Amino acid sequence: MRNKLRIIPVVFLLLIIVLSGCSMKSEEEALTDAKQNALEAFNNKEKIETNHELNSFELYLPENLEVKEESKSNVILEDGDQTYIVFYNNLEKPTSQLSYESAKKEEALLMESFKDNNKFGYIRILSDKGDGYEMQVGIGGVKITTYTSKGKMDNDARALMEISRSIAATSEVAQK
Repeated sequence: MRNKLRIIPVVFLLLIIVLSGCSMKSEEEALTDAKQNALEAFNNKEKIETNHELNSFELYLPENLEVKEESKSNVILEDGDQTYIVFYNNLEKPTSQLSYESAKKEEALLMESFKDNNKFGYIRILSDKGDGYEMQVGIGGVKITTYTSKGKMDNDARALMEISRSIAATSEVAQK
């Protein structure tokens, strides 16, 4: 009886490991979800209100991100140990494809572009030769790059596209 009681926690632990392994996304699923989230954020018609003013421009900043450094065209954001680099070229219109053309020169796991009448955007995901991924999302003269994991890829894609949209929208207003 005592040996049977010792086996129960071991079996339970193995069951948890097996079930959690089954629920993990494959790389292909993670890339598909990231692409879908970026597309949804790109196509969202609701205006994204900026909530953070920098020296050179305004942007929407999710609650979990904070500004660590800022220059005229670059901003370094952080969420714990994850860093996001925002580059903004205010001379490029939201419909510019310059960053996209530069980004597509590298072999990517995912390279997808999105377009409407007012803006041109993209998402690029590269393997970082480890367990992680380099993600770059942009609209016009805005591009944001971070290193992410398979588990965070979909949320990061949405957040980066929302931030990009907020900057592009303010630049669109300024250029009119």
